[in-house]
Amino acid sequence: MANTKQARKRVRQAVEHNLRLTAQRTRYRTAIKAVEKLVAAGDKAAAAEEFKKTSGILDRLACRHVLHKNAAARQKSRLSAAIKAIAAK
Repeated sequence: MANTKQARKRVRQAVEHNLRLTAQRTRYRTAIKAVEKLVAAGDKAAAAEEFKKTSGILDRLACRHVLHKNAAARQKSRLSAAIKAIAAK
């Protein structure tokens, strides 16, 4: 257990920070799953619309350093490729 006043405060801050990051990661994972679900269903128009929302979420998280910028770019690239592949089927 933290003994000093500063250490107790840092524990409180760490808990709040962890809750905030967990909520943001959950939101981003849910957004990705929504696009993947529409891709699996074969609905290109809806998947493209949902992708626009998801790419905004990914960009915001990359800007806030919740997610690495290359990881966000990779996720967007994979989702975009999956949406484009719907027409080929």
